[in-house]
Amino acid sequence: MSSLAGITVLEFSRVLAGPWCGMQLADLGAEVIKIESFDGDDTRGLGPPFKDGLSAYFACCNRNKKSLAIDLRAPAARALIDALVRSADVVVENYRTGTAEALGVGYDAFAAINPRLVYCSISGYGRSGADAMRPGYDFAIQAEAGLMSITGDAQGDPYKVGVAVADLATGQNAAIAILAALRHRDASGRGQHIDVSLFDTQLSWLANIGSNVLFTGADAPRYGNAHASIVPYQAFHASDGQFVLAVASEKLWSQTCHALDRPDWIDAPDYRNNSARVDHRVALCAELAQIFAAAPVAHWLALFELAGVPAAPINTVKQALDLPLVQDRGMQIELGGVPMIGSPLKLSLTPVVYHDAPPRLGQHSDEIVSRIGGDPAALRAAGVIR
Repeated sequence: MSSLAGITVLEFSRVLAGPWCGMQLADLGAEVIKIESFDGDDTRGLGPPFKDGLSAYFACCNRNKKSLAIDLRAPAARALIDALVRSADVVVENYRTGTAEALGVGYDAFAAINPRLVYCSISGYGRSGADAMRPGYDFAIQAEAGLMSITGDAQGDPYKVGVAVADLATGQNAAIAILAALRHRDASGRGQHIDVSLFDTQLSWLANIGSNVLFTGADAPRYGNAHASIVPYQAFHASDGQFVLAVASEKLWSQTCHALDRPDWIDAPDYRNNSARVDHRVALCAELAQIFAAAPVAHWLALFELAGVPAAPINTVKQALDLPLVQDRGMQIELGGVPMIGSPLKLSLTPVVYHDAPPRLGQHSDEIVSRIGGDPAALRAAGVIR
């Protein structure tokens, strides 16, 4: 049995944060019904690349779901949605603030039908506060919530992260909150409204950098591929390319010094502990750079592996996906001929189950309507479903 077997989720969401949340729940065994407009989720058209008409973007976050294509503004849609809500456990929506209510699919309307419902709203800036009405997109959130200012070359322009981390982290936070709310509902019998935003999530993901600013009152500088609080913990150039070195403890520093035949550094006043190394990062990293420039990447990776010091090549995405570890960990899967990255959640008794490829638009409309006693042909003729 899967962890969330018996849980039904109605996903009124599109693009990435909401669908990412829905896919985590689907991977864990929930039945996730993706409610789509007749135009479908925006990401269905975001490409290339496409595979048999399916966009890679849509495929990354919509496996294990069923698609119901419905016109929520059609009068006859109301009875269908209400019937689905009565038997649902969770709703996930990421409409712009006020839109769900205008469509009759807001929390208050649904809670009146099903008080046990866990209803999760995902938005750019939250459902309350001065910016509640603003649309939120990952790129803008990365900029506004401080992430871009600490990303990129130390002397260059600020950069966004290469994937939509604010969206993805928000989807994960939404899934965590939903699981907590389901736990509370099972104990109390009461559902609740969850409000998760990209801005809040990204601000919290500033983590130690945000904490540094709160401690000091000084703004955070950009370190590029170095670390604000740990030295050496950055990328270095070897004679034929770059690699990263992560010396995150005094034990690792000692091992590094011995591996490089510089035991004198262990007790050197400027390098003897991490605080001193942070203060003298320029001098230390210059010495390390001179050492590393004398041999190729493979030499240094082998040396540090033998010494037990974390070091790694800087792989391309394809190189990363081609690593044997990906197969060892079951992190590349295929469903219905669609290749995908697998779930990172490894549960010993209730493992993730992959059962359905990302659905075609409206693929399950008839199945879902028939299950609740509706007439698919009549609703299609009335313009309610596709």
